[in-house]
Amino acid sequence: MNNYFRITAYHPTEDLSVIADSNGKFEKLWQFSAYMVSKGFKVIAVNKEEGFEIGNLPKIAPDKDRITIQAYLTGKPVVDGKTISVGNSTYTIL
Repeated sequence: MNNYFRITAYHPTEDLSVIADSNGKFEKLWQFSAYMVSKGFKVIAVNKEEGFEIGNLPKIAPDKDRITIQAYLTGKPVVDGKTISVGNSTYTIL
């Protein structure tokens, strides 16, 4: 069973923001969040597939072994209401 999740996170030590997708690596959303926190990231937004619009980021293929960094940027992500941007990559939380 594939579970499509998206996380936006900020790494304060590295001053780096990412939008990361997982499609099958984690069974539960909290597992993905815990993984990102264990890597030093502060989680900004977490969503299941039905909780966000893809935006200008393509949906990734199922992969039980990897997460995909969809976007990265030096600095913090921009959160404007329900729209989240990392560089030129954006998506909307429903």
